[in-house]
Amino acid sequence: MKLFILIALVCISGCSWFHAAKPAAPQPPELIVTGAPTGSVLFIDGMQTGDPTESSKRTHDLVVAAGTHTIELRTGDTTVYRENVYVAPGDKRVVTVLSGVNRE
Repeated sequence: MKLFILIALVCISGCSWFHAAKPAAPQPPELIVTGAPTGSVLFIDGMQTGDPTESSKRTHDLVVAAGTHTIELRTGDTTVYRENVYVAPGDKRVVTVLSGVNRE
């Protein structure tokens, strides 16, 4: 009887050895905005994300929820750039702002 219990315990504990490890959670999606004109302010979905841009060489790295987002650059009350962008879970999407370009 003791041998049977010992074998049963070994078999039960051994089952846990063969389970696969849980997959890692996907990284949150990121938007990377480059080329913003000097003095412009970045808005994501209508919300301001920082101070006016000091240099067009500065990048904005933003963690966002998966889905479609509206990127806007404004100088004063004027929208100088707008683009709708879709970001999937785990994606890193680079948006390069080109002067004078307005994409919907």
